[in-house]
Amino acid sequence: MPQNTRITRRMFTATGAAATFGLTAAGASRVLGANDRVRCGFIGVANRGGQLLSGFSQHADMEVAALCDVHKPTLAKAAGRFDGKPAVYADFRRLIDRPDLDAVVIATPDHWHALQTVAACNAGKDVYVEKPLSVTVVEGRRMVEAARRNKRVVQVGTHRRSSRVYAQLAEMIAADKLGKITVSRAYRLSNMFPSGIGRQQPADPPADLDWDMWLGPRPERPYQANIAPYKFRWWQLYSSQMGNWGVHYFDAIRWLTGEVAPASVCAMGGRFAVDDDRTVPDTAEATFQFATGRLAVFGQYEASGNPAIPRPTAPDEDPPMPQPELELRGTLGTAYISGTTFKIVPERGGQFQDRAPRTEPVKVVDTGGNGNLTTMHARNFLDCVKSRKKPTADVEEGHRSTTMCHLANISLATKSRLEWDAKTERFINNDAANELLHYEYRKPWKLG
Repeated sequence: MPQNTRITRRMFTATGAAATFGLTAAGASRVLGANDRVRCGFIGVANRGGQLLSGFSQHADMEVAALCDVHKPTLAKAAGRFDGKPAVYADFRRLIDRPDLDAVVIATPDHWHALQTVAACNAGKDVYVEKPLSVTVVEGRRMVEAARRNKRVVQVGTHRRSSRVYAQLAEMIAADKLGKITVSRAYRLSNMFPSGIGRQQPADPPADLDWDMWLGPRPERPYQANIAPYKFRWWQLYSSQMGNWGVHYFDAIRWLTGEVAPASVCAMGGRFAVDDDRTVPDTAEATFQFATGRLAVFGQYEASGNPAIPRPTAPDEDPPMPQPELELRGTLGTAYISGTTFKIVPERGGQFQDRAPRTEPVKVVDTGGNGNLTTMHARNFLDCVKSRKKPTADVEEGHRSTTMCHLANISLATKSRLEWDAKTERFINNDAANELLHYEYRKPWKLG
């Protein structure tokens, strides 16, 4: 068992015309010893990028060597956190070109992840890239190929992969403690009624924001204040809530159950209650079926916020378990997991079956606090940069989990149940859906 647990019964910019990514590595990357410092460049340092700066900075063997963002005040603020020591860039390609960097940390809007990850791999850099990995299935596969071709370590920011309690639950499920798992469920809950991200008119972009480069490969359009810096997550062109939140749970479900990819998906939803400019649903639910017959359900409920998964309780429970974020229903027991705790509630026989409990109740609490998962995930990445081992959230795993987000969004867009061939990464029953596996980049951007 892991230590410290107990069990009881109970924005960046790029300028110029040469925006294609034919970058080549400037020779082999330097070989790092166990005690060497890993020199990192950070692309995108607002919001999640700022959190990553904090998480990575907890490790004494990491140096923040360079920073890049499209928004000048954000870049200046980040540099100020380190007394102005890191080099700063308005063009992420200049950061990637630096021969003295070992790794690049990417926390830009989702539609930039593929271009920047492929460029960094081609330049001989290891990469930590935030979730969701990509905005299309084709992008994700190209990112995997770039990592493998260049022999790069690429960690995806699905940081539950670095959780001790998730790892212990995975071991117990593999040991058949839940029996056959038939259904897994998770939800994104936030009551954004009535006004959500609001309504805004197109306007001139702030003078200190390079809006054209923020858009990058996506179509040209006027600036709008409820797109950047953070609200892009409610615009389908740049992100989605299926991608933003769903990927965490799809990844955890795949890991805990040992599934690789679904065989089919059916998603329904729409904008039913929230009056804002969003282009993603305020209410949606996607059901996936794997070849094993197992179901996985993810609900994006942004017009209601009450819990969708019941919190298991017991009279002698002290303290009570937090609200679960994920439920896995097995024939012997049901697992509920949240943060630093998981609980297995025994099943009892139903109709025509013996009512005796089918397993022992279990509660696991990480009394060590489980640590900050971002910090722990960064630690795993830094260790792998040195050892050249695959990280806990390797790019292939990130691609498979992110693909589930894309499948749900494509099912919503085509209003259809889709059958998926995970080997060819194509739909086998819908040509229109296959047209949505990628898009044509705005010139001059190309995926190298």
